[in-house]
Amino acid sequence: MSDFFNNKRVWITGASSGIGEALAHAFASQGAHLVLSARNEDALGKVAVKCKELGAGMVSVLRLDLSDHDSIPGIVRNMIASVGKVDILINNGGISQRSLALNTSLDVDKKLMEVNYFGTLAVTKAVLPGMITHQLGHIVTVTSLTGKFGTPYRSAYAASKHALHGFFDSLRAELGDTRIKITLVCPGFIRTNVSINALTGSGDKLGTMDEATDKGMSPERLAYKILAAIERGDEEVYIGGKEVLGVYLKRFFPGYFSRLIRKARVR
Repeated sequence: MSDFFNNKRVWITGASSGIGEALAHAFASQGAHLVLSARNEDALGKVAVKCKELGAGMVSVLRLDLSDHDSIPGIVRNMIASVGKVDILINNGGISQRSLALNTSLDVDKKLMEVNYFGTLAVTKAVLPGMITHQLGHIVTVTSLTGKFGTPYRSAYAASKHALHGFFDSLRAELGDTRIKITLVCPGFIRTNVSINALTGSGDKLGTMDEATDKGMSPERLAYKILAAIERGDEEVYIGGKEVLGVYLKRFFPGYFSRLIRKARVR
């Protein structure tokens, strides 16, 4: 990879573990300046130490709760006053779900939307004016292949990811005359704790690892592919194993795909 990310100021949400942590390490190895956000400050501190060892420039830890929408504009103003600007925003924070739609309380459905959708929008809308002022910036949102097709046990999660696609596709069109880029990243099964931390229908954590997730791509490999997609300026990228084929089956053979996904019942 080139020196494309050297000295770029990158803000990563959900940076305390999993994909976010792997992205932080990847950007650090490329000499980027980092702002790392999540709710767990202790975990963020450990990620920050590793990023400095890997060659990052400035590394800041910024606690952020994506469900506390009213606090986000002030947090962003203070952060930008400190670091100057955000060159690349990585919207990565979020939660998942594992439960049948019929057995999922409406409160859980709302929680997924408040964190994954409205939290991401709040961060984006707070950062966007500065990017417009500088006429430069890249907004990268990590959604999911379930943002392209729904699967069993993930109705609320899929809905929140579908919503992100609708919003950012529209935003990309609105920013067409600017130099601001939008990239949607759609991972498949990635070997993280996403299923362990996923909410059940009652709102409790699932606490177990999905077999498909356990066999998924490493977050480190995913991070490398995401950085490559950002450097290329891709609008949308699908990353994973054979599950990526679902995007094309859904598009070109919808009836067959519907029968296939009903039988899958992947937890």
